[in-house]
Amino acid sequence: MLAFAIPYTGTVRPEVIVVEAGHARVEMADRRRNRNHLDSVHAIAIANIGELATGLALTAMLPPDMRSILTALHIAYKKKGRGRLAAECRCVVPDVTEPIELAVSSMVTNAAGEEVALVTATWRLSPAP
Repeated sequence: MLAFAIPYTGTVRPEVIVVEAGHARVEMADRRRNRNHLDSVHAIAIANIGELATGLALTAMLPPDMRSILTALHIAYKKKGRGRLAAECRCVVPDVTEPIELAVSSMVTNAAGEEVALVTATWRLSPAP
């Protein structure tokens, strides 16, 4: 269903483990189609699950009269991604009465719990017109 709603995100076949207000965990298997020429998970596949985790955690706590749109994405890669990867995000949304920019981060880790990347997504939040 997620791949249908967000086709590009579906290309890495993310597995949504947890979605609740302010918290999301997304995992991704290490598949050949997600690999690069260095025999590790491609940087953009890692960014994909990291951004998805931020969006799910944020969206799960937004009131129905609030809109969000991604305006910036920053990824700090710490080590090669190999094996099953997980992106986890915890966030808090302030009261929004006018448009604001909110930076939300997710940490991507490998099966050993080592940090592979830190993904910071900046979301523009505003009351729906």
